[in-house]
Amino acid sequence: MSSADTHCPYCALQCAMTVSHDGSTTVTGRDFPTNRGGLCAKGWTSAELLASPQRLRMPLLRQPDGTLAETTWDEALDAVARAFRETKATHGPDANAIFGGGGLTNEKAYQLGKFARVALGTSRIDYNGRFCMSSAAAASNRAFGMDRGLPFPVTDLDDAETILLLGSNVAATMPPFLAHLAGARAAGGLIVVDPRRSATARLTEDGAGTHLQAAPGTDLPLLLGLTHIVIAEGLADRAYIEERTTGFDAARRSVAAWWPERTSSTTGVPVAHLRATARRLAAGRAFILTGRGVEQHIDGTATATAAINLALVLGLVGREGSGYGTLTGQGNGQGGREHGQKADQLPGYRSIRDPDARRHVAGVWGVDPDEIPDAGIPATALLGELGGPVKTLLVAGSNVVVSAPDVDAVRARLNALDTLIVCDFFLSETAELADIVLPVLQWAEEEGTMTSLEGRVIRRRRALPGPEGARSELWIMAEIAQRLGAASTWSVHPAEVFDELARASEGGVADYSGLSHALLDTGIEAYWPYRSSGTPRPFTERFAHADGRARLVPVEASPATPTDRGADLTLTTGRYLQQYQSGTQTRRVTELHNARPEARLEIHPATASRLGIREGVLVAVSNARGTVRARASVTTDIRHDTVFLPFHYPGDECANRLTEAIVDPTSAMPEFKRTRVRVEAIPDVTTPTTPHAAASPVVVAEHPGVASALVGVAGTRSTEEETHG
Repeated sequence: MSSADTHCPYCALQCAMTVSHDGSTTVTGRDFPTNRGGLCAKGWTSAELLASPQRLRMPLLRQPDGTLAETTWDEALDAVARAFRETKATHGPDANAIFGGGGLTNEKAYQLGKFARVALGTSRIDYNGRFCMSSAAAASNRAFGMDRGLPFPVTDLDDAETILLLGSNVAATMPPFLAHLAGARAAGGLIVVDPRRSATARLTEDGAGTHLQAAPGTDLPLLLGLTHIVIAEGLADRAYIEERTTGFDAARRSVAAWWPERTSSTTGVPVAHLRATARRLAAGRAFILTGRGVEQHIDGTATATAAINLALVLGLVGREGSGYGTLTGQGNGQGGREHGQKADQLPGYRSIRDPDARRHVAGVWGVDPDEIPDAGIPATALLGELGGPVKTLLVAGSNVVVSAPDVDAVRARLNALDTLIVCDFFLSETAELADIVLPVLQWAEEEGTMTSLEGRVIRRRRALPGPEGARSELWIMAEIAQRLGAASTWSVHPAEVFDELARASEGGVADYSGLSHALLDTGIEAYWPYRSSGTPRPFTERFAHADGRARLVPVEASPATPTDRGADLTLTTGRYLQQYQSGTQTRRVTELHNARPEARLEIHPATASRLGIREGVLVAVSNARGTVRARASVTTDIRHDTVFLPFHYPGDECANRLTEAIVDPTSAMPEFKRTRVRVEAIPDVTTPTTPHAAASPVVVAEHPGVASALVGVAGTRSTEEETHG
């Protein structure tokens, strides 16, 4: 029997698990600070993916008749290299592009950025983390000089008396995280902001806290109003503000117009709840946490900034027993954005336009600094260039035909490419469109590192061999680089690639220079920046700006302007407990699929009655961009002016057929959480189906290892999430 201690392939909580293989493969939870032996339904069933009959086992090549057929690795890689070479010769280097993913290991994310800039010479690289973390990252960099999701260990939350949680349904996204909310719930201090009565919002019932059911897209006014109350009632920590921040006067003026009554009329949150929340945050050990529900808006950076401003005015950040953080979504959403996948960054979270950074990284790569391309363009803009300036695209670790905004337009642009190359372990909806499909390894079949939501670098270990025909992306990049005659070195060994990453990151904000696979294998706690030791709480003494102070940045809220005035409902999107991201993996796990086989549209009973919609009927959800078919789930858990769809499903059920490719001007984060739609029943389809409401508790009950993390959730609807990453 072979076994390895590793971590879950899904979210950024990176729950520890042991994978054992003896003919069949099993997963068991392993004690670790974040999950304490627990796993969610996705983690418990993750081994099924490894032996799935749907695994890709040989490269696929598009044939003259339009079908995909198996081919040899040499033929596939020769075709990839030929496409890149001919595209560059005919149209220039930026006609080649790379689209990466937040689930790639640090080693692969690093090598992908290097591959784009050295082997292809292109500036056109970005990744799906732009859809998940970019607004929070922009706000944190601006305020603190550093973007680390949680600038404290997650166990610091255990002793909190108050936790304000905005835009994240952690009961669905990362159930083992709930154990860290137990202290705040016991103190009656869990405050959840969500337009839906989600499973996490239900944890506030019975005296455990407060659910602030704000209208969709009003989190920014809510935060401005809370900050107004804190200042007006003398709850601000003036000594902290004076000693550790700059910009208070401008921030104070920016919230002056958001008196409680105006905030209440805008958000729908009663004045009494606003005042009680502000006072409670100022009273003791308090944390403010944000997720994608407040960030995936065109004002997402401003909203995250407003949350940071509130935390700074209260004096929470960098103090023992309190703080601010954002909950990273994808498994390596933190590390994936630190080492070169983003359009404007080099390893170590360095700016690609910083001459010193270019010189340092060029020295590690063995190239001239002038050979490193300039900054590229962010993900949504990059997708907009497909079939136009961009002729050849390599996709690694992403399924943009399901996850990108306005996916019908994205599909059309993918089809307009000269060559589409996709690396995946299943034939995803994006891979189905590809000219060349390259089969890759899964998490339990490879070595590497990930960086969790705490900024903790952890080891992913190989427990079993992959399918005979599958290869690591490191090997694939090395083979293509060799065919292109690329400069530099291209190791296929993860430990060697990590050593190079460590050298390239040295001196950067995200400095991994003191780390190695060998050191991580000793079990140390490795929080970056890590030079000679880790930094679990980087803001204890100073912030990462040159003067050591945090920046209070004034932001303003402006009324939302509907883009489809014929629509009368606001669509918000999110996640089911049993599904993950675009569903490429979880829709192929029998238990998870059976629990959530289809998309359900949540709609309020009053709204459903007005539209002639009954429980279980098929409905059409539409706007100018497209139409989605889903089965109605009539529930009081949603506001009467709002409907909800999960974003895991393809085709006619794909929620992102409706979302618009408009972005935050600072972060380039798309607007996923506030889309105007019309809803109508589809005639002559009246057969009801069993609602999904009971599915979540049943699945959890089958996996007792997570039971301790779900205390208080039993009997509730642990279904959806207000995050996208």
